[in-house]
Amino acid sequence: MKNYEYIIAGLPLLSPGMRSDALDADETVAEIRSLCSKKDNALIDFLLEGYQDTLGRDFYLKALSHSDRFIREYFAFDLELRNAKVRYINRALGRDPMQDIVLMDLSEDARLPEPDPEMDAVFEADDLIRRERQMDDFIWEKVETLTLKELFTMDRILAFIVKLRIVDRWLKLDEQTGREMFRKLVDEIRGTFQGVKFE
Repeated sequence: MKNYEYIIAGLPLLSPGMRSDALDADETVAEIRSLCSKKDNALIDFLLEGYQDTLGRDFYLKALSHSDRFIREYFAFDLELRNAKVRYINRALGRDPMQDIVLMDLSEDARLPEPDPEMDAVFEADDLIRRERQMDDFIWEKVETLTLKELFTMDRILAFIVKLRIVDRWLKLDEQTGREMFRKLVDEIRGTFQGVKFE
């Protein structure tokens, strides 16, 4: 039985004033998992596999032909963003920009989107923190776009997990930025339930 309404309704209300030691992202994901079916937990497994340090062509081939739309589109975006980062590093080191890029030989039903010209600009900031923030803002906006028409679906839950990982990272790196991310999540969760009545 799919109980996405209740899972989403039970997502933690993250306080803007929370300290970095007040959020346990792993515990939150574990709580979400406990309410999900085996099939939905497999989607979460796949999503979290995408946070491993080394992702190669084989992973992206599986991701880009996955049955879940969010997984396919999110990791197509993730691959292009990672490639944009590699191009930036290569240019900074005076190397061939295409060196170490993950190239895909895709079938007709699993094409990568055209490169987004805004991606390279994300990495142009001189300040490292600003550059990282721009990259996470870019990811956040993409996830928002992917779930724009979603309300109570598993893809919405997957999107929440991506955002939760971003919030968790910034609370550890920069607490003020983390609190700003908290505000965004709080506002989004509240906005989801405006005018919604549960039986």
